[in-house]
Amino acid sequence: MSTWRARLTELGIELPETAAPLAAYVPAVRTGNLVYTSGQLPMQTGKLARAGKVGADVSPEDGHALARICALNALAAVHALVGIDAVVRIVKVVGFVASAPGFSGQPAVVNGASELLGAVFGEAGAHARSAVGVSELPLNSPVEVELIVEIAG
Repeated sequence: MSTWRARLTELGIELPETAAPLAAYVPAVRTGNLVYTSGQLPMQTGKLARAGKVGADVSPEDGHALARICALNALAAVHALVGIDAVVRIVKVVGFVASAPGFSGQPAVVNGASELLGAVFGEAGAHARSAVGVSELPLNSPVEVELIVEIAG
């Protein structure tokens, strides 16, 4: 059986450095065999990849790509805490989409995170999920994603 790290390499994906917290919290916490990540923004090299509301300033397709970046940042937080190869399965994804009035495509945007997790973890990446439209996110981010991950004993 190959490792998740090897699977990332097969897919040409490199986990980024863990994003620095913006306030008084930590990127991820372990309790028992679960890791909860804090909400992750689409940060790349210390900067927000894009700002604005999906459905106005940001297209749904760009929002989808930004949700993928958020999921990578969440995996980086898991990796920094316990190592990516400790992952047993992705339990839940919660995605928040800063939405323009009338925009109702949040599920398609959050699919950017879900599809990445499926590609990396296969059946172990199948998860429960919420995709929530909100009026504002930190730093005027278009999307934020958090994970609950089961890890080995």
